[in-house]
Amino acid sequence: MSNEVIYGIHAVKAILATDPSRFIEVMVLKGRQDERLVPVLNEIAMLGVSIQQVGRKALDDKTQGASHQGIVARVKPGRQYNENDLEAILANTENPLLLVLDGVTDPHNLGACLRTADAAGVSAVIVPKDKSAQLNATARKVACGAAEVVPLVRVTNLARSMRTLKEQGVWFVGTAGEADHDVYDTKLVGPLALVMGAEGDGMRRLTRETCDELIRIPMSGSVSSLNVSVATGVCLYEAVRQRR
Repeated sequence: MSNEVIYGIHAVKAILATDPSRFIEVMVLKGRQDERLVPVLNEIAMLGVSIQQVGRKALDDKTQGASHQGIVARVKPGRQYNENDLEAILANTENPLLLVLDGVTDPHNLGACLRTADAAGVSAVIVPKDKSAQLNATARKVACGAAEVVPLVRVTNLARSMRTLKEQGVWFVGTAGEADHDVYDTKLVGPLALVMGAEGDGMRRLTRETCDELIRIPMSGSVSSLNVSVATGVCLYEAVRQRR
């Protein structure tokens, strides 16, 4: 696997906290003496990692003009998770809360969902190998460090993995506009997987049919649906409220 480029203070700090051996080299904006950046650079320097002072154009080119906050790092690839890891993840969690994203192809949305999943105490985020956003530098920056701590599990066959988890006692609740009851009228306790569909199209047919229950978010205004990361936050935090 090829090395990865990450950028942004949170993404760099997360790797520093979880697996600093992944750093290969760091580039920082010349003359930048940001009080949040200096302690991070000091820690990286203590690891013996090369830190280059470069101009803004070099950083902009490396990140395709993204908001890099003056720091870009080249790192070794992180741990990759697949369906074989799900059993161990379940075994290590007393009351698992899982998030399934079916066909979320925008890395901004993937990153935002990972950030919310981390905040809500989700044990793992499950996505299909195909038709899903890559965990690229954009997703990691938006995730604000959550991409390094929440396992992102890529499965070959989503419906099959869902059925396997159902056999282990996980209850699957999918979100769909045509559902006949609201998220607030649903029990979201016990071993649970929340299933969110793609931006616009929703869940695929087989994913929907594999769910144990379908719920909707009540919509009062003229807009017919929420952005998937916002909808994820609404549903996850209703689950958090009930599970307290």
